[in-house]
Amino acid sequence: MSPDGPPPDTAEIVIIGAGVMGLSIAYNLAMRGVTDTVVFERGYLAEGASGRNGGGVRQQWSTETNVRLMKRSVELCKSFAGDLGVNVWFRQGGYLFLARTAAEVARLESSCEIQSRLGLETRMLSPEQARDRVPQLSIRGVLAASFNPSDGILFPWPFMWGYAERASLLGVDIYTRTGVLGLERNRDGTWTVISSRGRVRARRVINAAGAWSGQIAKLAGIELPTFPIRHEICSSEPLKPFLGPMVSELSSGLYASQSMRGEIVGGVSVAAVETHSTSSTLAFLARYARRLCALFPALGTVKVLRQWAGPYDMSPDGNPLLGCPAGAKGLFLCCGFVGHGFMMAPVIGELYAQWLSGGDRDDIFDRYRADRSFDTDHAARENFNIG
Repeated sequence: MSPDGPPPDTAEIVIIGAGVMGLSIAYNLAMRGVTDTVVFERGYLAEGASGRNGGGVRQQWSTETNVRLMKRSVELCKSFAGDLGVNVWFRQGGYLFLARTAAEVARLESSCEIQSRLGLETRMLSPEQARDRVPQLSIRGVLAASFNPSDGILFPWPFMWGYAERASLLGVDIYTRTGVLGLERNRDGTWTVISSRGRVRARRVINAAGAWSGQIAKLAGIELPTFPIRHEICSSEPLKPFLGPMVSELSSGLYASQSMRGEIVGGVSVAAVETHSTSSTLAFLARYARRLCALFPALGTVKVLRQWAGPYDMSPDGNPLLGCPAGAKGLFLCCGFVGHGFMMAPVIGELYAQWLSGGDRDDIFDRYRADRSFDTDHAARENFNIG
């Protein structure tokens, strides 16, 4: 995948970060004829957050913008195998959200109204109706639930590899194990990207480095309000299939699904500490086990297969940072997705490619601009970030 030798002296676009977001942009640009693109990845494909997530793809959000985005993203996920020739095991078993307080019920009802108005089949369920969908579920303390049948799960690694392989075949150069060491603005408005393999002068640069985007931005003298936190995840031994939807409870941030091989894969919220660390902790495993067994008592004797961690790229209002930061024309941001960039990558890549290849500029790049005021309602605050 990674070419031998140094990168070309010039390129139309340099993308920093070969996670699913950077690869989606590269692929979509190439499909629109923009193949003079160089992608730099400091590690290997799937090393970062894109290769460490649970693969959930949902349309249940609290803002109209994110619901619309994810409706399109789900469409693209459904056609991915046919379009790129890679099976990503996408299955739409739905997402079941559980509320344990009156405030959480109100959150679900408000979000359900938005989603229904935008054409989704999301509906509120009683605790008993939730248990009908998952008979092994304990509904003790559950006041209500919401369910959307078209939410789903896919396997992250072939999703990334599919984008990378097709982009490479179309002419995109993807350099793995290549760090970016500097960003210089040239007098003619172009940028010089200094990598560990050499320098590339590009008309446009896209910072898609995920939880490391803040560090990349500093190379250009730009401070971003994003920061990383560790999010841990766990997988059990394979079990006989019983869990159709992804199940999540708002109170703890717990989420759990069952893979096609039978493992229970999930996570839970723990005290957030700013870090890039991907080490595992006993505190997470203990909290996750308690919450998971409270919901599914039958899992009390199930063995843990493995646990791992990846960084969430946090933003002040739960929404991403897109477009050009003030005073940095030609430098584009694609970061701050709060752990949900994986599921949004198909549509964000499509919209970025549409704009940068000369097409329409979607208003999302204004709504989620980096210099917005995070203390106002300019970009409605997202309160459905889970985990």
